[in-house]
Amino acid sequence: MFKWASGLRIRYFLAILVALVTIDGITSQFLIKSASVREGNPLLEPVAGGPGFIPLKLFGALLCAFLLWDIYKAWPRLALTATYCFVGIYSAIVFWNIACFAIFKG
Repeated sequence: MFKWASGLRIRYFLAILVALVTIDGITSQFLIKSASVREGNPLLEPVAGGPGFIPLKLFGALLCAFLLWDIYKAWPRLALTATYCFVGIYSAIVFWNIACFAIFKG
């Protein structure tokens, strides 16, 4: 495979990862404010529902994306595998949030 092709692939998947983490933050924030749910991450629970929650999630997502990009330069296969795993995990989290929204609002 051409090196530029996998470079594009990691960029697309890092963008998807940042988008999924942001969507997770937005849906979590909405669920916390509108239903009687709480944040599942004990480290984020104190700030969940507050004004700093979404910027903190976005900052964390961008920081992770930059770290994965830096890892990619030295170990491309490791970075791609980790990024795929994180995209899968956050896809499941977003679907879980949407299912909770459907349950609590349905």
